[in-house]
Amino acid sequence: MTSRWSFPVRLAAALAAAGGAALWCAPAADAHSVLVSSSPAAGASLAAGPAEAVLEFNEQVENRFTELAVLGPDGTSHWEAGPASVVDDRVSAPLRPLGPAGAYTIRYRVTSADGHPVSGTVPFRLTVAGPGVAEPAVAPQDGDGSVPLWPWLTGGAVLLGTGFAVARRLSRADA
Repeated sequence: MTSRWSFPVRLAAALAAAGGAALWCAPAADAHSVLVSSSPAAGASLAAGPAEAVLEFNEQVENRFTELAVLGPDGTSHWEAGPASVVDDRVSAPLRPLGPAGAYTIRYRVTSADGHPVSGTVPFRLTVAGPGVAEPAVAPQDGDGSVPLWPWLTGGAVLLGTGFAVARRLSRADA
């Protein structure tokens, strides 16, 4: 004669075994791309604005979803003159003549060869005002592009509830 708890215990053991097997068979995580150098260099002080912003990474980056922006001292004006281009491990974008003296920031987001997004900033300083005029501010993007947590939690709760309902129904059928 089987006990009332035998099926739930067997179900829990099977789920634990399946989870362990999934973790055991998972491939090792690849390292993400790392910024190796930039032009202008991080923290550089320049008397004249560069013609382009260049970022070099430790490995090839994907050409999809690449963003490269150069923000002026006000934090909102954009100084890039065209879209970013990707060639192997190098990402670059042409720049318009820079304007006011002050702190500029290269903001980037690239996709690693392993498919993971990598983002960051490179600050530099323009010490002498240039001839450029600021572009109008661009509307801010929604969020940081990452997937919110609530769909994962909701999906997990639905799956867990369904599993308990099926286990309960099966245990009543055994009785």
